[in-house]
Order: sequence, then C-alpha cells, then structure tokens
Amino acid sequence: MVTTERPPHRLRAWMLEGLSDMGKAGGHTGPHAEPEPPHQGQRWWRVMCLTGVDYFSTLGYQPGIAALAAGLLSPIATIVLVIVTLAGALPVYRRVAEESPHGEGSIAMLERLLSFWQGKLFVLTLLGFAATDFLITITLSAADASTHLVQNPHLTSALHDKQLLITLLLVALLGAVFLKGFLEAIGVAVALVGVYLTLNVVVVITGLWHVVTAGHVVTDWSSALTAEHGNVFVMIGVALIVFPKLALGLSGFETGVAVMPHVRGDAGDTEEHPAGRIRDTKKLLTTAALIMSCFLIATSFITTVLIPEKEFKTGGQANGRALAYLAHEYLGSAFGTVYDISTIAILWFAGASAMAGLLNLMPRYLPRYGMAPHWARAVRPMVIVFTLVAFLVTWIFDADVDKQGSAYATGVLVLISSAAIAVTIAAHKAGQRGWTIGFAVISAVFLYTTVVNVIERPDGVKIGACFIAGIVLVSLLSRLARAFELRVTQVQLDPMAERFIRDMSHRRIRFIANKPGLRDKAEYRDKIEQIRIDNDIPMTEDFVFAEVTVTDPSEFEAGLTVRGEVLHGRYRVLTLEHSSISNALAALLLHVRDMTGCTPHIYFEWTEGTPFANFLRFFLFGQGEVAPVTREVLRLAEPNRARRPRVHTG
Repeated sequence: MVTTERPPHRLRAWMLEGLSDMGKAGGHTGPHAEPEPPHQGQRWWRVMCLTGVDYFSTLGYQPGIAALAAGLLSPIATIVLVIVTLAGALPVYRRVAEESPHGEGSIAMLERLLSFWQGKLFVLTLLGFAATDFLITITLSAADASTHLVQNPHLTSALHDKQLLITLLLVALLGAVFLKGFLEAIGVAVALVGVYLTLNVVVVITGLWHVVTAGHVVTDWSSALTAEHGNVFVMIGVALIVFPKLALGLSGFETGVAVMPHVRGDAGDTEEHPAGRIRDTKKLLTTAALIMSCFLIATSFITTVLIPEKEFKTGGQANGRALAYLAHEYLGSAFGTVYDISTIAILWFAGASAMAGLLNLMPRYLPRYGMAPHWARAVRPMVIVFTLVAFLVTWIFDADVDKQGSAYATGVLVLISSAAIAVTIAAHKAGQRGWTIGFAVISAVFLYTTVVNVIERPDGVKIGACFIAGIVLVSLLSRLARAFELRVTQVQLDPMAERFIRDMSHRRIRFIANKPGLRDKAEYRDKIEQIRIDNDIPMTEDFVFAEVTVTDPSEFEAGLTVRGEVLHGRYRVLTLEHSSISNALAALLLHVRDMTGCTPHIYFEWTEGTPFANFLRFFLFGQGEVAPVTREVLRLAEPNRARRPRVHTG
C-alpha cells in the first residue's frame, strides 16, 4: 500500500532545499533569480513596475491617511511631501545607486564605514527597522486589501465583520506562494501597475471633472480652510508640522535600489563599473517619483474636497479606501468593483515584493556575521518565520490600516535618514563640498521628520524596537551556538610557509602556539624549553611556531593567509591573521594534515583566568582559552578521531 505521508527526512530536505548553495561567496540567497549580467536584464521601465507594486500601491490608503492626519490641509501637506520627495529622497537615492550599484542599498554603505562589534550592532539595528518596513508593508497591504474587499457594496453585508480573518488568509496565501517557490514575475508587475495606474487616471480625471462642474466644492473647501487656519503662512506652518504623519508616501525608494541587479545596462558595462545600469536606475527612480508625486497631489485634492470628513474616520466608507469610494460614487458599482479587484491585486503583490525583500536582505548580512542558524539560509523556514510574525502583527493591530501607519512610517523614515547620512559621508569623502552641504540639509530634514514621528506616534518605534531586540537576541544566540564552528573559508600559504610544512612532513609535525611578544631570541628559546619540559619531549624533536594576530573579532568567516619567516637565524615561525586564534590554528592543522597526509601536533600553555571570563574573551575578542577551544573546533570539524590533529596542553 502506498502511503501519502512524506517521511520526515523528505520533509526536512524540502524545507532546506537550496541550503548548501546559500550564503557562499557569490552564491544566491533568497527567492529571486540570480542577478543578471551587467549588459542583460530588463528595461528600466519594466523594473520600475516591480518597484511600483510597493510604491504605487500606497495610493490605496495614502489619501485617506493624509485626510485623517491633515484634514482640510491634506492637499497642502501633500505638496510639502512631494517637495521633500523630489528635492530630498530622490537625490539621496540617485546617489545611493551610484555608490551601491549591486543592490546592497544604504545599509551596505554604512556597513563599510564601521568595523568591530559596533558596526555589526549598527547594521542589526538598521535591519530591525528594515524588517519593520517590509513586514508592516505585508500586513498593512493585506489589511487594506481586505478593507477594499469588505467595503465593496456587493460584499459588505456578508463580510463586514470578517476583516481580520480575511487579512490573515491573505497573509497565509502569501506565505503559501513562497513555500511553493516564488519567482518575481516582472511581467505580472507590469500588467498590475499598468492596469492600476490606468484605473487611477480614470478616477482622478472623473474627480477633477466633478470638482470643475460643481465649483462650490472648491469654494466650500477654501472657505473652511481659511476659517480654520487664517492665512497661507499658518497653513504652511501647520502643513510642515503634520508632514511626518504623511511619510508613508515616501516608501519605495529602498526597493528601487534593491532591484538594480535586474536593470539592463549597456553592452560595455562591467560588474565593477555598470555605468549604464546606474544611469537607467536613476531614470527608474526619477520616473517613479514624478508619477507618484502627480498622483499624490491630485488624489489628495479630489478626496479632500469631494469626500465628507466623517467618511475618512474608522468605520467610514472611505477609511483606507478613499479612491475606491470615489470610483463607486461617481463611476458606478461595476467600475468600482473592477477598481477594488485591481487594488486588492496590487496590494497583495506589494506584500509579495516585501516578502521577497526580506528574504534577500537577511541572508545578505546575518550568515556573514554568524548571526543566523544554518536553516536561516534556506527560503522556506524563513517564510514560515516571517509569516508567523506577520500573523502576530496583524492580530495585535486588529488588521487596522490606520494603526499600522506609524510603524510603517517609522521604518521608512529611519531607512531614508540612514541613506541620507550615508550619501552625506560619501560626498564628504569625495571632496564634494556643495553636495555634502546639500545632503547634510536633507539628512537634517529627515532626522527631524523621524524624531517628530517617533514623538507623536511612539507605537512605530516600539514596534521597531521589538524587531531590533528580536533580531539582536536571535543573532547573538546564534553566534553563541555557532561559536565553535570552523570559520575559515580558505587557507593560503606563501612559499616559505609551504616549504616549512613540506620539510616537517618527513618526520613528526609539531607546532607551538605562541602569543607574540617582543619576538626576541629569548622568547622563542624559553618557549621551546618550557614545552619540552611540560610535555616530556626529547631534545631531538624540532618545532615550528604558529603565531596568530587577531584582526576584527566581530567577523565570523574569513580567509586565512599563512606566511613563513625565520627569526634569529634558527626559529621557524608561521604568522597567521584571522578574527579568532582558535579557528585559525584549527584551520592550519587541518590544512597541513590534508596537504601532507600526516597528523600534526600542536602544543599550548594553559591560559590563566576563570573559564567563563576566558570564554567571553574568545566570544567577543577572538582570544581567551585557546587550547580547549581549538580542540573543540577540531572535534566538530573532524568527527573521525583517528584523523583529528592532536592538541597538547601543559
């Protein structure tokens, strides 16, 4: 009889499919296809649609959020948003495209500026805000898609109390698609964006026509605006104050840079200098920003003057779906339903784009830091993790679009602020005084906006802090669990080092682990004498010293270069540089064993101090109790005891 149950090992293999190819140098991580060669790929306007499913889909909820935040001032506050977009965010990300042309984004630019643990913790913090941005994109887009479904006149009576359930089902469907195997379909994105923007053009033109034909709505709006705020200067001042609440309209730029590897460049482009790809990515960013700016101004105006204020509030028919409200109101139920379907589709696909961004962002950093379990390099386990987190966020916020806006805005603003700071530093290093001042001003604007947003809506930073705490905690626990892994990617010996080892292979291979001090003749003479006495080794045996210099102990994996030298005319010394003494010595011993076919021996002194303090020194600074840690690294790397290099401690 054939059983339908899949054996556990087959399920595990399916879950971890592709794991062995991920996280390697040049290897592919995440659900995307491999980046195209510089002269191939897609036309920039097609890739813009891939960005657009995230960026343009915010039209589904941005006008309603702007109306709630700014009220009658929504059009003026939106103009402020557009100015910041075109004069601030756009120049910043055009520069990011120049500085990071392979899709790494502003986080990679800042990573290059910092080293040691502070650099890793800073990147983990930015990853926390990026996770906030992408995960809230998933949950907020799904919540707004369910709002459009529930508020459709044909379905309201049947689904009016089912929004949370529908949102969870949409998130689950998204996770199921990625478990099956999701490849970003740029063609699908082009179709969705094309249909969605076309329908929005129809809604905007219809709305403007009604504004023109019913001239009193503009008069009523301007009169109410003047009565509420007095003069134009007060209006502008208030618009500047409420601007941070409209920051959702800035989303999409980080995604625009992330998709750069898919942009077709020129025939002469190389990986080092993809000039054509950079140029066309700038076109992508500029065109998307201009299209979105026009839509933001037009939609904020028509929704403000045509929709009653009470309809924007929770429970109102325009809450989270202002343009859909106008589509049903002025173009009929049939067109409104088509608009709802289009909006639901692009919002759902925006969630898919965000999930793909998460699955590509995390493996780019955490495995290199040793701050992710092995299974985190596989797509399917991470899809389950992110889907469960999205369930939790949806449940906490009760699938409410307005409640999630602050967390989304916080993530977006922190990433844009970090990008602005990164390009300011890059311009300063390049000696570009004018650009440095300009980007510094932009950085100040975004930092101000971020701080105001955090003060007024602290829920956003609380959610971001939860993501940061979770990422840091899991990362440190993972690094702790993987502390004894062999973390050397390759071993290279210079000719002198290779000569030492070839010579030793004719007799017993013995190394002495030595912490370099003055490196005078007495240091090496006394060390050999001490090792002979401690281990009762005959005078006839000779040794080679192995000395490790710790570079950046926060690095997890790195190559190992071994250089040989003869000191004081008689002492042979191998010098090694790595982030961990124990890992470097273990890798050297295994390499020597494989190179010569002989079992090498290494001799240590016991390290003074308590075991716990020494372990912390090893974990944080790559030093500490070297002898037992080296033996443990060897034990894990070589399960066969007969083939394992020998470790002696006296």
